[in-house]
Amino acid sequence: MNNDGKEKEVEFITISAEKIDFGRNNFIEVARKRAKTNSGEENEFISLSRGYYVVDGNDGAQEKRAKFKKSVTIPDDPKIKEFVIEKIKSL
Repeated sequence: MNNDGKEKEVEFITISAEKIDFGRNNFIEVARKRAKTNSGEENEFISLSRGYYVVDGNDGAQEKRAKFKKSVTIPDDPKIKEFVIEKIKSL
């Protein structure tokens, strides 16, 4: 892969993640992630992602792989997390 001598500006690190499957082939993942810039700045956030599974068949062995479709992130701020939790519960 050619990046023309430029370093990756932001590295995303998954700290923890949990998935729940629904429907025939879908899942929702809630994860805590960290964004780290090449200048050393770090920011933690919560990611809520929806995805689906695809089956790869190489040499007769089939493997289920997660593909992400949509995602939303919120800051790792107690006030904002509580707001989101309460609004979801009240719907």
